[in-house]
Amino acid sequence: MYDFAAMGEWLEFAVRWLHVITAIAWIGSSFYFIALDLGLHRDRKLATGADGEEWQVHGGGFYHIQKYLVAPDNMPDGLVWFKWESYSTWLSGFALLAVVYYLGAEFYLVDPAVMDLASWQAVLISMASLAFGWVVYNTLCKQFVNANQTALMVALFVVLVGMAYFYTSVFSGRAAMLHLGAFTATIMSANVFFIIIPNQKIVVADLIAGRKPDAQYGKIAKQRSTHNNYLTLPVIFLMLSNHYPLAFATDYNWIIASLVFLMGVTIRHYFNSLHARKGNPTWTWLATALLFVLIMWLSTAPMFRTEEQEEAHGAALRFAQTEGFDEVADIVMGRCSMCHAAEPGWDGLHWAPRGVRLETPHQIAMQARNIYMQAGLSHAMPLANLSFIEPAERAKIVAWYQAAIKG
Repeated sequence: MYDFAAMGEWLEFAVRWLHVITAIAWIGSSFYFIALDLGLHRDRKLATGADGEEWQVHGGGFYHIQKYLVAPDNMPDGLVWFKWESYSTWLSGFALLAVVYYLGAEFYLVDPAVMDLASWQAVLISMASLAFGWVVYNTLCKQFVNANQTALMVALFVVLVGMAYFYTSVFSGRAAMLHLGAFTATIMSANVFFIIIPNQKIVVADLIAGRKPDAQYGKIAKQRSTHNNYLTLPVIFLMLSNHYPLAFATDYNWIIASLVFLMGVTIRHYFNSLHARKGNPTWTWLATALLFVLIMWLSTAPMFRTEEQEEAHGAALRFAQTEGFDEVADIVMGRCSMCHAAEPGWDGLHWAPRGVRLETPHQIAMQARNIYMQAGLSHAMPLANLSFIEPAERAKIVAWYQAAIKG
C-alpha cells in the first residue's frame, strides 16, 4: 500500500501550490487596481462623464482606461467581475489550514506548554476566532464609515495586536503566527464576499432597472478595498513565518507580528503616494528598516531559552516507546546533531537549521515525522548527505516510524 504519510505530504504540497497560485492572482489584481485608481488623471473633463482616465502600455499595445465614480449611464455588455481570485485564495488557504494544522493538531497546533488543549478544542478555537475577527472588524467599519479613516485603522491595529497576543497564548508559536495571517486574510476575503461584490451588484441592478445608483455603496466598497491593500503584505509575511523559527519561536512573537502590520503600512504608504503622484516619501523606507531591525533583535529570544523550557513542549511518548527508537536516536544523534544543536559544530552555522534541535531522545521523538520525511522516506536530509547516512540507517528510520503509526 502506498505510504499514507507520503500521500499526505503530496496532498499538502498540492493544496499549498494551489493556494500560492490563487494568492498571486488575487494580490496581483488588487495591487494593480489600487495603483490604477490612485494614478487616474482626474483633472480632465471627459466627454463620457467618467471620473478619471489613464493611458497605459503593456505587451506591445496601448490601453485607455476610464473610471466612473458611481456607474456609467448604461449597463455595459461583458462586464468582468474580480471575485474568484479572492474566494479561491481563501478556500485553498482554509483547506491548507485543515490539512496541516487541524489534521496535525497534536504536532503543529497544540503546545501543552502554552495551553494544554485537546485537538478538537484547538480546532474549534481556531474556526471560532476566524468568524469572530470578521464580526468585530465589520462592526468597527460600520461605526466608522463616515468618520476619520485613520481612527478606524488605529482601532483595527489594536484588534490585530490583541489577536496576536491571544493566539500566542493559546497555540504553538508557529500556529499562532499563521493563524493571525488567516485571521487577517479572512477579513480581506470577507470584505470581497460580503461587502464589495454585493455593493457592486446593487449598483448593477439599479443600472438595469434604470435607477441612479447610490454613491454610498461605492464609498463603502472603496473603504474595504483600501484596508485590503494595507493588510496584504503583513498576511504574506505571517504565512511565510512558519518556515522561520526566528519569527515564531520566541516569547516576543506577538510583538513581532504586531510590528509586521506597521511595516505593511509604511511600505504601502510609499507606493500609494508614488502612484497618486503625491511625492516620494522615502522616510517610509527608513521607518520600515528600523522596524525590521527591531524585529530581528526581538527574534533572538529563542536562543536563550533553557533546556527546561524546551522540554516543556509535550512528550511524543508513542514514538519514544516504539521498538527501534533507541537505535534511531543513536543514528540521528550521530548523523544530524552536529548541525541540529544549541551550538552547531558545523562551520558557518550559528544556530540549528529551522530551529530544530536533535540532541536528546525527547527532541528526536518530538521531530519524529520530520525525521521520517526528511531522512527516511526522502534523502532531503542531511544536506548533500554530508554526514554520510547509510541506506540501511534510513531504512531503520522508516521501519521505526511506520511501526509507531501502526501501533
